[in-house]
Amino acid sequence: MKQGLASPLAAALILSLAACSQPAPPADNAPVVAGEPLATRAVMIGTEGPTLPACSSISQVKAGGTDVYWAPGETRAVKAKLAGGASVSLCEAADKDAWFGVVFAAPGTDPDMCGVGKSVPNAREYQGPCRWGWIRGGTVQLGG
Repeated sequence: MKQGLASPLAAALILSLAACSQPAPPADNAPVVAGEPLATRAVMIGTEGPTLPACSSISQVKAGGTDVYWAPGETRAVKAKLAGGASVSLCEAADKDAWFGVVFAAPGTDPDMCGVGKSVPNAREYQGPCRWGWIRGGTVQLGG
């Protein structure tokens, strides 16, 4: 009986120690607003074809900033926050431009490393190395 109890306790101790060794989240990450997201949908790049950049334009977040979500229409949990003036690459639109799938570099990181300014052979989910998410339409100055 004691052996059966020791295993869950050991696992809990290992998990709590592992959590302590994790680096702190970047300053622009936001806390979960109301629980875990119900839906997650990766941003697609290359939807305009292989002869155009993977994402259509570089835009600027409007004054006041914006929240970044896990999926279009999913507002239970905020994935990150972007300050006004931050640059984002618009990669896809959803719900008649009510939501934009964006790719953005971490603060202090070169946005060219995101790789969305060049073409890709086929449309695909963005896999990094930069951050991605969904913002509400109207929160960016298009092509700004």
